[in-house]
Amino acid sequence: MLQRLRPEFPDVTISKIRFLEAEGLIRPDRSPAGYRRFTGDDVERLRFVLAAQRDHYLPLRVIKDQLEQADRGGADRPLTVAVERIDPDEFAEGSDTRLSRDDVLRQAGVTGVLLDDLEQYGLLASGSDGFYDADAVQVARLAAGMADYGIEPRHLRAFRAAADREVGLMEQVVAPMYRQRDPAARDRADSIARELGALSVGLHSLLVKAGLRRITGR
Repeated sequence: MLQRLRPEFPDVTISKIRFLEAEGLIRPDRSPAGYRRFTGDDVERLRFVLAAQRDHYLPLRVIKDQLEQADRGGADRPLTVAVERIDPDEFAEGSDTRLSRDDVLRQAGVTGVLLDDLEQYGLLASGSDGFYDADAVQVARLAAGMADYGIEPRHLRAFRAAADREVGLMEQVVAPMYRQRDPAARDRADSIARELGALSVGLHSLLVKAGLRRITGR
């Protein structure tokens, strides 16, 4: 069984397979003497699990859910990895939350120096009324996490520039629709903007994962 898997997954081990069995992702039959007996379907199931982990970084919970869905669909249903995608509703209009500078510092647990740097390099900005929205807290927390590894706000300008370029591409698609007077067209533009935002973030995530695999060799 290992010989069938190792050409595609050279790091697979018996202990790894037994761990996946303990987690309920595979269920090989047992001989009267207690030995595991892997069928061709078991090997394909293992191949699916290992590929989902390696190529898509899916957590075992998600992989197990997909396996159970395939099982409910019948034995002839092929196993295919369904990549988790960003929900377009996450790009709906923000809340009316208004946070003061002290609110952001307290909720994000960051210093005023870091917040100043994030504003200086365009990662954060308060509104015309001097208040921040709820996303400011998340941005500050993420930036603080990266700073723990020596990546400072000045290094994050590339993130801001990349995001602006992505938004510029999406604007070319939806801007003409927003200029129409028809309310239905504007509603459609809102929907498309959210969908494009979700697709953009999903693509960016996969490209980063691919780049990391080149670095780690895994």
